[in-house]
Amino acid sequence: MITFIIMTLFVVISPGIDTALITKRTIAEGRNAGFQMAFGIAAGSLAHTLAATLGLSALLLQSAIAFNLVKWVGAIYLIYLGIVAFLPKKSTHIQEKQLIKKHKSAFQEGLFSNLLNPKVAVFFLTFLPQFVTNADRITFDLLLMGSTYALLSIIWFIVYVICLHFIREWLLAPSVQNWIEKTTGIVLVGFGVRLLFVKADVS
Repeated sequence: MITFIIMTLFVVISPGIDTALITKRTIAEGRNAGFQMAFGIAAGSLAHTLAATLGLSALLLQSAIAFNLVKWVGAIYLIYLGIVAFLPKKSTHIQEKQLIKKHKSAFQEGLFSNLLNPKVAVFFLTFLPQFVTNADRITFDLLLMGSTYALLSIIWFIVYVICLHFIREWLLAPSVQNWIEKTTGIVLVGFGVRLLFVKADVS
């Protein structure tokens, strides 16, 4: 569980669409809007958690081999995410327009941006299984991990919104964002490679 928490923290703090949306809304409307969006994003994460839990639980009951295959795909996907962290990024404004439409509230914007992002669904389906080691506890473990992910996301985004208010220029500096991206990339690649040589006891 400790490993999961550490990995989740790296994933959560890595700059992405969620960070871009919260930054934009906080700057435009203030901290309350930023907080609302953080809870909306977390709500979307919980929905993805439920979907992943139901699907993966059924998969494990049908075939342990299939489940281990998902874990391998997940490990490769983590390595992919790590490599992508080192590549030049497209404009967050362009990505933003592709994922969401304008909504009345910050909460709704955060919720729908998360729910309608297929990358988030893929991430949950490949990330959470990496930490399942006991078939008898898969449903409980997946729900616990998903809830933990959502909770850590809320905590981080609240801290981020507060920091954005006080140290905006430093936090948004390209050098700081670049450092976070590269560090996260190294961790994801390393963890993904490690998972390729670890077998879960789910038979």
